[in-house]
Amino acid sequence: METIDCAVIGAGVVGLAVARRLAMAGRDVVVLEAEGSIGNHTSSRNSEVIHAGIYYPTGSLRARLCLAGKHALYRYCSERGIAHRRIGKLIVATAENEIPTLRKYQQQGERNGVGDLVWLERDRVAALEPNVVAVAGVLSPSTGIIDSHGLMLAYQGEAEDHGAVIAFHSPVLGGAVTGDGVVLDVGGVEPMQLRARVVVNAAGLKAPSVARSIAGVAAGSIPPQHYCKGHYYALTGKSPFGRLIYPVGSGLWHGVHVTLDLAGQVKFGPDLHWQDDLDYSFDETRAASFYAAIRHYYPGLRDGALQPGYTGIRPKITSKGEPAADFLIHGPSEHGVAGMVNLYGIESPGLTSSLAIADHVARLLGLA
Repeated sequence: METIDCAVIGAGVVGLAVARRLAMAGRDVVVLEAEGSIGNHTSSRNSEVIHAGIYYPTGSLRARLCLAGKHALYRYCSERGIAHRRIGKLIVATAENEIPTLRKYQQQGERNGVGDLVWLERDRVAALEPNVVAVAGVLSPSTGIIDSHGLMLAYQGEAEDHGAVIAFHSPVLGGAVTGDGVVLDVGGVEPMQLRARVVVNAAGLKAPSVARSIAGVAAGSIPPQHYCKGHYYALTGKSPFGRLIYPVGSGLWHGVHVTLDLAGQVKFGPDLHWQDDLDYSFDETRAASFYAAIRHYYPGLRDGALQPGYTGIRPKITSKGEPAADFLIHGPSEHGVAGMVNLYGIESPGLTSSLAIADHVARLLGLA
């Protein structure tokens, strides 16, 4: 059995950021990825937004790591020439009864340290976004968009430059905690066992099941695993918006919002659809609900202007009807295994937070 220093399970944006961080700290890193390329799931099926950190509970990991990660990510992209744009976001209330919720968003963001939010009355919203109908808005200048694949390639390249190796088609099928590390059963064309002194479980959608497959990880520390699919529709023609547009949310959902990619393509989404498996199929019957939701703030949306785009799945650790959980990043104090970190429920703002998450993992491993 081969013994390795560090195994990172998963080559999504967070796994790659962690691999980069550990490799730059001088550790020998092997990334075990079940698929044939990087970022095949949540990391490449999202809105590609750099989030400001507005909505999350104050003091939560999601709030703290989003804010730190946002600043780190803008610096990183600027220094390395990764395509991004600080495009800004406008959160809009379309009716008077939504204004109190909009005020709460602004107050929550300010409590979280987002210090650049601007309240806009109806006329200023119309001046900024003539095609949006709203009674008030909150402008978030520090929200942006990014080339997520370019970011992952940069993380991968720096990790490899510092000696990390990525093993594709290498799913972790199980394992066991031993006195001198964690033995991992790795599948693929040539199945093998590896003993790793350090293991970081960044398996995204499958992180809870990976942890459950490793004997010796405290079962009570492992959260449930749920899948929540979101559909994205693309708008045909030229963009009628200059920035991202988010409606005031309803209950536990922030609503169908407008995102733009770096080529100027408008996307609407995501919606919410709970399911039991990793099914990325696109349900075109959802179009009617999209038209209705979008026309609350963009009444000029033409019939037939929406085209099916893609779907993504959020790695949920709470079930339907429950509030979104905080990131769970468990070190030895939570599960009792020396040298192991499990990352659960790393949905949005995971991409924005990726560099900060990597630093947090390094601290848990005593590498800060």
